[in-house]
This record gives sequence, C-alpha cells and structure tokens, in this order.
Amino acid sequence: MANRIVLNPVSYHGHGAIENIVPELKAHGCKKVLVATDPDLVRFGVSKKVTDLLDAAGYAYEIYSEIKANPTIENVQKGVAAFQAAEADSIVAIGGGSAMDTAKAIGIIINNPEFADVRSLEGVAPTTKHAVFTIAVPTTAGTAAEVTINYVITDVEKKRKFVCVDVNDIPEVAVVDPDMMSTMPKSLTAATGMDALTHAIEGYITKGHCAISDMFHLEAIRLISENLRSAVNNDPNGREGMALGQYIAGMGFSNVGLGIVHAMAHGLSALYDTPHGVACTILLPVGLDYNKPVAGERYRAVGKAMGVAGIDQMTQDQAADATIAAVRKLSEDVGIPANLKGILKEEDVAFLSESAFADACCPGNPRDTSVAEITALYRSQM
Repeated sequence: MANRIVLNPVSYHGHGAIENIVPELKAHGCKKVLVATDPDLVRFGVSKKVTDLLDAAGYAYEIYSEIKANPTIENVQKGVAAFQAAEADSIVAIGGGSAMDTAKAIGIIINNPEFADVRSLEGVAPTTKHAVFTIAVPTTAGTAAEVTINYVITDVEKKRKFVCVDVNDIPEVAVVDPDMMSTMPKSLTAATGMDALTHAIEGYITKGHCAISDMFHLEAIRLISENLRSAVNNDPNGREGMALGQYIAGMGFSNVGLGIVHAMAHGLSALYDTPHGVACTILLPVGLDYNKPVAGERYRAVGKAMGVAGIDQMTQDQAADATIAAVRKLSEDVGIPANLKGILKEEDVAFLSESAFADACCPGNPRDTSVAEITALYRSQM
C-alpha cells in the first residue's frame, strides 16, 4: 500500500519568522486579509505583533476573534460571514488549534459553499477546491494545526466534537515563530506541550504508521522530552525546541492518524470544556497501558527517545513499563492532574464512551476496542 504524505508547501521556523508574512501575502497577490484569532490574543497584544506588520505594509485587514477555546459550529458560521462582509481574499490565522481550526473551516466553506452546513465537513468530506489562501501562525506549541490536514469543531447542540480530515484545508504557509509563544502561561505551555507528545506517541503506534512518519514522531518525542520542562519555565531555548518539536509531530500524525487517547479526549472537551491538552495528557498513559499487548514492542523506541536510562538492556515488558512511567513523570513535572477526578461524571460515562468509539481517531488505534472497554478506561480514572 502506498503512503501519502501531505505537508505545507512553505514553512518558516525560528525567531523572527513572522517577518515573512507580508512578503508571502504579496507574492500570492492578496489584497485584504481576515485575521482569525481569539479574544485573549487581541486583549494581550499577541496578535498585534502580526497586525503591526500588516499596518506597516499598508495591508487592509479585518479581525475576527469570536472564537472559543473549543471552537463551535457558530464560530465557524460567523467567521464565514465576517470573511464575506470584509470582502477578504485570504486568511492569517493567529493562535492555537482553536483559531487555526476555525480558519480552516472558514477557508474550506468559502471556496466550497456546498458545505456551508458545517456538520457536512465531518470525516473525509469530498471537497473539490482548496481553502482560500491561508497563513497559519501558531501561538502555542502543541496542536500543530498549521501543518495538519485535520481540524476539530464542537457541536454544542449534540455535545460532541467532530473531526474533519481534508487535504484541501492545509495552510499554504506555516509561520512557526517561538517569539509568538513567549507569553503562554505555564499551564497552557504544559498542556499544549503534552498534547504534542500525545500526537507523537499515538502517531508512532497507530495502525497507519510508516517509515516516514516514524522518523518524524521519534524526533518529535526527543525534542519535546528535552524541551518541555524548560519551556514551561519560559526558557527561550525550550520555547524554540518545543515550537519545532510540535510541528514535526504534526508532520507525522496528520498523515497516519491517532488513536483512542484522542478519541476519548474529544468528548471531555466537548462536554466539560476541559482543555484538550489536559484531557490528552491524563489519558495518554491509560491508552499506553491498554495498547501494550499489541503495540508494546514499539514502546522501547519511544522510551529511548524520551531518554529512559538503560532501556536497551530491559525486557520488552520492562521497557514498555519504563516508557509509560516516563510519560507519567513528565506530566507530573509540568503540573498536569493525574486522573479525571473532579472532571468526569458517572452519569456521562455511557455517552462519552459511545462518542469516543464513534470518533474518527478511534479506528487508528493499534488495538481494536469496544464501547465496553472504553467505558472501563474512563471509569479507571474516576
């Protein structure tokens, strides 16, 4: 079977990378930009770092910031209306996964109006045209939405998240500038960083993994393990290492899929508004324990990339357990809760389990599962 790899046509990395935004807009003949961001980034002047560049170049733009942390169908619909009202021809998305996911959906619907019903984009939608020209500027080191062909939208009415997978949504340009991430608080740095680690580890063990994705994921695991603790303390080198590590993780998982951890985490965010990275972090060791019988032989390489001492001399079971312990230790060191106590409610377990089993990430899990087994995993964390 052939393996497909889809990446940004162009990406910029490192301090000062945002200086390339205006030249890229000019090169693509863009005249007016919709800046998709979130209200906190506007309030704290983070998005201003980019809009100042647009102002200096005399670029016309409108800001759309009605985007929630777990973006909703309504956020997308209002964004489409804002794009049309502004008579924009391009998008600059500034933010974490929420802003970039919303921008992806807006861009797809603008050029594929037959998918104006946002729910119709769930799964692998048969869109025919690429999204409007988009430059993605992440302000968190975690989701890698700037390089993926995925986006996630919350259906408030049905209390669920749905995953959209579409090669037409990938931003033409990714601008990964660690300076845009320097104002992230510790808690957000930790949660998004552990989300990136989850991407890399789940992507490495997923059913669809291949030699190219393995290369990306192991390097991402190494970079994240080496840099997350210092990034949480706002060390510039740690920030830069995390910016690169999360992007590389996205290069991998976007092309081969994820697994049960993300399938279970999506429901927690949709129902309780739990930060996605926190949900993934709590569930990652749970998923690794569950998948050990079928994927445990791959855990040694993960542990080695995480710097587990003496792992080459361990048995397969010892290496797998040591790797899971290293994941738990990193999570503890950056301050993520150890379980779902205080988050998960017994009356919601059945609904969450059914939602996770139906989630687009679930089929990629290396171990075939069931609603009953997912239910047991949720309950183990209460």
